[in-house]
Amino acid sequence: MCRMTEYPPSAAAFTATPAKTPATKWQITAWALWDWGGAAFNAVMTTFIFTALYLTGDDFGGADKATVTLAFAMSISGLAIALLAPVAGQRTDHSGRRRLWLGINTLIVVVLTAACFFVQPQESFLLFGCMLIAAGHVFFELAGVNYNAMLLQISTKKSIGRISGIGWAAGYLGGIVALLIVYFALIKPEVGIFGITSADGMTYRAVAVFSALWILVFSIPIMFAIPETKRDPNMPKVGFIQSYMELVHTIVRLWHTERHTLYFLISSAIFRDGLAAIFTFGAVLAVGSFGFATGDVLIFAIAGNVVAAVGALSAGFFDDKFGPKAVIVTSLIGLLISGGALLFLDGKNAFWVFGLILCLFVGPAQSSARTFMGRLAPEGQEGEIFGLYATTGRAVSFLAPQLFGLAIVIFGAQRWGIVGILVVLLLGLLLLLPVKAPPHGAGSH
Repeated sequence: MCRMTEYPPSAAAFTATPAKTPATKWQITAWALWDWGGAAFNAVMTTFIFTALYLTGDDFGGADKATVTLAFAMSISGLAIALLAPVAGQRTDHSGRRRLWLGINTLIVVVLTAACFFVQPQESFLLFGCMLIAAGHVFFELAGVNYNAMLLQISTKKSIGRISGIGWAAGYLGGIVALLIVYFALIKPEVGIFGITSADGMTYRAVAVFSALWILVFSIPIMFAIPETKRDPNMPKVGFIQSYMELVHTIVRLWHTERHTLYFLISSAIFRDGLAAIFTFGAVLAVGSFGFATGDVLIFAIAGNVVAAVGALSAGFFDDKFGPKAVIVTSLIGLLISGGALLFLDGKNAFWVFGLILCLFVGPAQSSARTFMGRLAPEGQEGEIFGLYATTGRAVSFLAPQLFGLAIVIFGAQRWGIVGILVVLLLGLLLLLPVKAPPHGAGSH
């Protein structure tokens, strides 16, 4: 393995840049509310309800076939994100329209989520539903590039861990509230609000409409609370194709001057793909391999989000005190142990115990990966760097879904998809270990 380069004297430029004026509590709250709203897409649509209980069900050809189709659709979305994210972030750095593009991409996610209402419970609609979810992921990630870059506008290197953890925790808690509303208003009663029943899949199709509205409403505050970035007059306007040439120059420069940044991008790309797969396929496994019924999944989802929120908030404290690398390494080891246990244990109780342990470690790994990148991002290039972060994360995003689906095909049972996820997490951990950690708040007084 290549020897990691030491930090050059200019490395301070790659730590989180202090905001020009201290962020207000309302700005931090409004920023976190975007994550709260996004939970409707992540938790309700792609993790616990729409895909797990509807799109991968018997009406769409059975769990195994539907799960494999979903996995391949997600692989396609990952390739699209890999091609678009860094240039999208770079162009918002140049244009000074970070907030505008956050709003546009979020609105597209809202439209795609609402369109899931038209996915009828027939096998012929399986591909349509999977592609809507996959496309939603593309634009959600593009919005996330600008959202993550905004973290640098409202934090300093001493507070970035805490504020990032608040954002992740808000997402998990938003997921709890959204799931509770969905459960008691639509899933549990035989006749839900507005007289909605399960006939023709209407219960789950209505969930899509609710999710779209949830995302829309809680995305509005950030549009008013966080100021638009200003265009740097020293940055020339470049065309779309030329943007890729500029991106290549940035990567070459990083290789020569800040090589540790590239090493982290590679290692995090892999382990974050494993983290995403846990959320994408966790509830699918609970139903298909561990005997969870609809009510079981929703109760577990609520408990899991509480545990994940606690983990994310704790990560903020430990991140600022010990640095993001220590948090990520500890979390990945915890994920490998708990995920490995599920390979050999059966029943609901086993999934409850080790599934909740998984939730406890996923939040810290996600939050600290973002702060690791934030501590490295130079001022004026936050969008481009977080675009690279999204791209590298998705450049291999086909890996975990493909290995998950391939393991099912090879071993002939859905449960063995866990092996594919564990392989990805282990590889990411091994590549992360030699990476030199950036300076953090505790050591930067």
